[in-house]
Amino acid sequence: MQRFIEHYQGRMYDVVVIGGGITGASVAYDAASRGLRVALLEKNDFSGATSAATSKLIHGGLRYLANMEFSLVRESLKERKILEDIAPNFVYPVPMLMTHYKSSLKNSKWFIKAGLTLYDILSYDRGKTWDESKKIPLHKTISTKKALEMQPCLKEQGLTGASVFYDCMSIFPERLTLAFIKSAVAFGAEVANYAKVDGFVVDRAGRVAGVNAIDLLNGARHEIRGHITINCGGPWADIILGLAKKGEVSETLRRSEGIHIITGKKINEGSVVATMTPRGRHFFLIPWRRHTLIGTTDKEYVGSPDDYRVTRQSIDELIDEVNATFGSGFVKFEDVLHAYGGLRPLVEEQTEGTYESSRKYEIYDNASDGLQGLITVEGGKYTTSRNLAEKVMDLVREKTEMPMGPTITDRRYLFGCGIRDVPAFIESLRKRYPGFGRDTIEYLGRHYGTEFEQVLHIAEQDGEYTEVVSDDGEILAEAVFAVRHEMARRLSDIVLRRTGIATLGNPGEEIMRKVAAIAARELNWDDRKTEEEYRSTMELLKIPGREA
Repeated sequence: MQRFIEHYQGRMYDVVVIGGGITGASVAYDAASRGLRVALLEKNDFSGATSAATSKLIHGGLRYLANMEFSLVRESLKERKILEDIAPNFVYPVPMLMTHYKSSLKNSKWFIKAGLTLYDILSYDRGKTWDESKKIPLHKTISTKKALEMQPCLKEQGLTGASVFYDCMSIFPERLTLAFIKSAVAFGAEVANYAKVDGFVVDRAGRVAGVNAIDLLNGARHEIRGHITINCGGPWADIILGLAKKGEVSETLRRSEGIHIITGKKINEGSVVATMTPRGRHFFLIPWRRHTLIGTTDKEYVGSPDDYRVTRQSIDELIDEVNATFGSGFVKFEDVLHAYGGLRPLVEEQTEGTYESSRKYEIYDNASDGLQGLITVEGGKYTTSRNLAEKVMDLVREKTEMPMGPTITDRRYLFGCGIRDVPAFIESLRKRYPGFGRDTIEYLGRHYGTEFEQVLHIAEQDGEYTEVVSDDGEILAEAVFAVRHEMARRLSDIVLRRTGIATLGNPGEEIMRKVAAIAARELNWDDRKTEEEYRSTMELLKIPGREA
């Protein structure tokens, strides 16, 4: 992939997409795959905000049934199956152990069973997966004894049993988003990260005819013209719309903070634990990369999304909720190895708290605001982004005379994901590359899919790049690949979004210095720039409220 903005020479596009999270990536892919000329601009890095701040689950939204949002749950379950199909190396079924305690009617065995029975009905096509091994079974209810055997971490007092049902995990949401970006590029889309939209091009008829953008890496300004501009700014969507409305900001968008923490405190690998706090809010303990991922929170955020940071207060609030559910001292602040968070855009106004707010989305034709040629997307959830993009492009087809066919994104593997049988694929790689460790082959096979050999080729060319830098078997060759082929332009891009080197927390100075040195060679950084990148990334990895 190449940053098109570095060589832009005035090309006219059919569609200009603002935002490189999962929504913008999905829209760009759908548009490009229908034969349209597409440009995508992201002011930071791809999947650098909300799309990275997930629980790493692809799910139907069981709790939305309590709000009677049957259509949203059905849409989510359908998209869950599609993502299993088109991204088999990233998305796979995982058992969810839903605990039942006496403390709440909503957490009782019979209440949950009614909900899960409906969940099973709404996922009636869960068995029609391309890979038969990914078929999802019906839920079942288990005894207290069996629940404790599955997850000894559960608090026994008041436990009346559990239900086991299935949703899916996404092992690396940032790379899954990147797979959508790469899929768009494979169909001819032109994309750029670190390209900030700071205004709109308006033609003589008053129609939005593109965007004004600045390349944040070199300061160059560009006018990117397009027939239709689609605002997929997520938590920034209202602010972007305000640029076109001359400062008037949308009143429909609210923002909810969701944070996660990662600890070395392990739960059994066999299942995710889904439980309810005494206040009636769900959270998860998720086994991930031999650690435990805990989250998420759901608290209204007021202020500029540019100013958002995870705070010590937010971490403490999550820990308090976990300990109120599992017992005092179950998780301590000292156990936290990494904390991350983001803002969810919400479109619903009628509920008092963000936890009760819907995760539905809205697609606005801004022609009703006098902004012909502009479409804004607000709200939504990761799981339904592909279908959201399909609906956006159906609206574009209705609004314009641009020829385009129906979507094909539900029927094609994502770029790099064309693997019919992932375990067999991994085993074949082990036989072909006996010189690399089993963990390395497993990690690279799943995270790079059919691009696996390009990473190994870099390693084979230079022995330095074969060095293993994580317990999962990651190697330095991934950092080289990230810069050369995946548009990584900052050290944080490499260690947090292209590789997992720092997604479990700070890997230590030695490893970070080695990755920074590779980035410096590939991107021609001088010593000052290299040190700046190193220090800024290490600052990102600090646990808020903890001494260095």
